[in-house]
Amino acid sequence: MENCLFCKIINGEIPSSKVYEDDEILAFKDISPMAPVHILIIPKTHIDGADKLNESNSAVVSKIFTVAAKLAEELKLENGFRIVTNVGEDGGQTVRHLHFHLLGGEKLNTKLC
Repeated sequence: MENCLFCKIINGEIPSSKVYEDDEILAFKDISPMAPVHILIIPKTHIDGADKLNESNSAVVSKIFTVAAKLAEELKLENGFRIVTNVGEDGGQTVRHLHFHLLGGEKLNTKLC
């Protein structure tokens, strides 16, 4: 996607603080962290959001969760962590590219809103 912020990060047009990368997935530090650990995990293939997942593109979500577990272990989040995705404008999705927030490093509020 030409104007997608995350696609530009994937293509190296915008710098990021990468913490993981392979052929399918990129993970980097959020520039406005909401917890001591706040990592964004995104597929390198553009998918608008969780509402656009289907049988042909959903396998990447399993890979994202595998990467999230690996990162949580590496970052020593042994007391727990949260994985969140927002969908659409009303759901709080500010970048229309499927992404998951890995949050941890402190006791997180149990209230989600």
